[in-house]
Amino acid sequence: MKYVWLLTIAGSLFSASPATGSLRMYALQDTSIKKQPDTTKVAPPDSTKKAAADSVKKKPEKPSIEDKVKTSKKVDGLFTLYRDTATASLQLYLEKGQLGKDFIYQSFSMGGPTALFLNQNMIRDTWLFSIRKNNDRIEFLRKNTSFYYDPDNPVSKAANADVADAVFYSEKIAASDSAGYLIPIDGLFISDKLDQVKPTMPPGIPPGAVFNLGNLNVSKSSYDTVRSFPKNTDIVVRLAYDNPMPMNGGGKDITDARYVTVRMQHSFLEVPQNNYRPRRDDPRVGYFGAEVDDLTSISPAPYRDFISRWHLEKKNPNAKISEPVEPIVFWIENTTPIEYRPIIKEAGEKWNEAFEAAGFKNAVVMKEMPDDADWDPADIAYNVIRWKSSSSPSYGAIGPSFFNPLTGQILGADITVEWKSGAGTPIYDDLFNGGVSALGSLPWEHPEQAAAAQSEYVHHSQVNRMAMCNLANELSMQFQTGMAVVETLDADAGGAKQAATVKEMHKQFLYYLIMHEMGHTLGLNHNMKASQMLSPEQLHDTKLTRKIGLQGSVMDYPAINVSRDRSKQGDYYTTKAGPYDIWAIEYGYTPFSLAEEEKGLDKILSRSTDPQLAFGNDADDMRSPGKAIDPRVNVNDHSNDMMTYGEERFLLVNDMMPKLKERFSRPNQSYQELLQRYGQLNNQRFSMAAAISRYIGGVYVDRSFVGQRTDVQPYTPVPLELQKKAMALLGTYIYAPDAFAEDYSLFPYLQPQRRGFNFFSSTEDYKPQNTFRSLQVSTLSHILHPTTLSRISNSSLYGNTYSVAEVMQDLTANIFDADLGGSVNLIRQNLQTDYVAALSGILEAKTGYDYASKAAALATLTAIKSKLAGAASSDIQTDAHRKNLVFLIDKALSVDKAS
Repeated sequence: MKYVWLLTIAGSLFSASPATGSLRMYALQDTSIKKQPDTTKVAPPDSTKKAAADSVKKKPEKPSIEDKVKTSKKVDGLFTLYRDTATASLQLYLEKGQLGKDFIYQSFSMGGPTALFLNQNMIRDTWLFSIRKNNDRIEFLRKNTSFYYDPDNPVSKAANADVADAVFYSEKIAASDSAGYLIPIDGLFISDKLDQVKPTMPPGIPPGAVFNLGNLNVSKSSYDTVRSFPKNTDIVVRLAYDNPMPMNGGGKDITDARYVTVRMQHSFLEVPQNNYRPRRDDPRVGYFGAEVDDLTSISPAPYRDFISRWHLEKKNPNAKISEPVEPIVFWIENTTPIEYRPIIKEAGEKWNEAFEAAGFKNAVVMKEMPDDADWDPADIAYNVIRWKSSSSPSYGAIGPSFFNPLTGQILGADITVEWKSGAGTPIYDDLFNGGVSALGSLPWEHPEQAAAAQSEYVHHSQVNRMAMCNLANELSMQFQTGMAVVETLDADAGGAKQAATVKEMHKQFLYYLIMHEMGHTLGLNHNMKASQMLSPEQLHDTKLTRKIGLQGSVMDYPAINVSRDRSKQGDYYTTKAGPYDIWAIEYGYTPFSLAEEEKGLDKILSRSTDPQLAFGNDADDMRSPGKAIDPRVNVNDHSNDMMTYGEERFLLVNDMMPKLKERFSRPNQSYQELLQRYGQLNNQRFSMAAAISRYIGGVYVDRSFVGQRTDVQPYTPVPLELQKKAMALLGTYIYAPDAFAEDYSLFPYLQPQRRGFNFFSSTEDYKPQNTFRSLQVSTLSHILHPTTLSRISNSSLYGNTYSVAEVMQDLTANIFDADLGGSVNLIRQNLQTDYVAALSGILEAKTGYDYASKAAALATLTAIKSKLAGAASSDIQTDAHRKNLVFLIDKALSVDKAS
């Protein structure tokens, strides 16, 4: 805009400032002149140039990496770390070449509340992650390894399009140089961003019902150990959790529930670069591994699941049997009792027999850790068998491993044995408290929840598969039963011979315990069908059992092999790899060329129909009421004739009961041991009753593939005569009026040892009716479970001839007929009441039970009422009991009519 400046004295176009006396110029706009842009640039004065230059010089420079780490100690390795010597704060230097690469994260609990499975050296999370730069930040991404896309299929171009990214940590770059970036890392390790230590409680659990951690207190948390090696970086932290008002104080291992510290190890590992090839999973053999869905396949089974196993290569590839380039080395930690170390070494090396079938000699090497070792057993470069003692461990022994989530290559493993379990002594003071509450909600009380609980059990087992291994506790209970048998029934043999027998039994027990946990570290999961291999008579033939084993696999949970006829006692536990173990290792570890692998694996798998190679794992086992379908897949059973075996064990327990007080009431001691021994024997009854009851409504499962040599169909209902035999055994040894007559003389002596005020909140007297009620209701919980009754009806369409109505008819005869002509004792009163309550629950249930079950329940209640109408009442308590039953039946029938 162009201006015309006019100077005039009279028009006050110039005026003087009163304050400064300076002249003011006023501009008048000339609107008659055409507007033009003013492109004239006026150069700033020299003083302005100088000020601008000074401001550039004074602008703070971005600090260098050297500035940021000048007070820190450098830790070199896979990842370079800087630990501040004053604050202990941690920084991570990330090389540019590490961006976009895959790494493996592995977490370990190094000590914490056992109720939360935070025991020392518990292997926890394993997953893949990568790191990327996003503008001025570094981001850590957890990668999804659940899917596969064939690169030759165009669909692979849309791989993981609908898979959400998981950025678990993001941090602003603090400094950089030409080779990489420096970021603070405390926010990653002093947090729950990696492994969520504090568990999320499932819905429906009331506050305070179980112990849990409070909130993480970052200010009280700290680093314990920071170490880095060429292939892994390990950070051990102490995480402090505060809960000002805990509603559950936890167990003895919780010093103060308000303040709980957990030690965790976070490890970053390099993804192995080698010629390892994943080996496919197969349902006929049991390995841990990963499930991968092929999203570019149209197969009815679009799976690329693979197993977990160690990377073994032959030194001499052309030899039939060769030593491996790198063997599987286990160190026996120096915490292990000295007298056990030779047995543990021998037990571990027993697996070499199986590896020879796969073509490897000395594949497993056992070494002892010296007392002056300069390495830490927590270092993942070492596989260690550790021995420890906890106040209330969540397991007795555990043998987890972790593997590359891309391939299944096992990268490390540890075995931890609890002292009491390893010594074969009970972990819990109260081995069998006889409380029905231990059974939880009964299926006829909440039938819809009973069915849902099964899927939750399976999910929990998959997520915490290793934490669920309870072999050592089960084995300890079985071992104590064996000791009780020797001390009670072998008294005439003499003290020296008894001691020798117990010593040999314990050696076999340790063999089995270590071999089982070693099997897990080799990749094998449980095989709860393996104890079906031999007949009851063959179990005590040592010429046979020391050749092929007592059972098909050491990965089962067997009942201890004790004979009622003490002159025919064989081995108590198997002490070698069974036929299944050898076959499974052959499948997992035999090296093949790429061209020959599928043909070679199929040849091995074709033998799965051999009865000695039978397999069924935790997903198939029937330990819980209503769970699974094949009664041969179970825990604490033995032999291929459970009816004969179970009856012998019932009789063995009854033989021992009258002798317990004499043998286990020791001078100058309380009756605590007698109470424990009694609990152990009742636990045998419980196990046998559970195993036998699963044959009622059971279905045999065969997982052979089409084309294999077998005439067995995939699903075959248990034969009628076997189901009837199982029902009869329960009637004799669990439901009969005199089923527990041998126990009665012991009841006044079953006194626990007093400790301070441990009876303060309850009465101390033993409650036998609860013990027997628990035994009886546990079997009814399975037989009358909605899943079991539905299966009985469904299987009638493909061969089962034992209907729900007949099952209830036989149960009714077992539970009522024996005492209709006279008095009903207390144990039977409880049983009859629970049975009527169960039938009423079925009748009243809105969901869960099918129509056939409801119809049978109605008919059975009506039949019971008729039986009671003709029963003879001989005492006032029996009369009261029967009137109550009629009242309950009438109430259930009236509800049925109303609905």
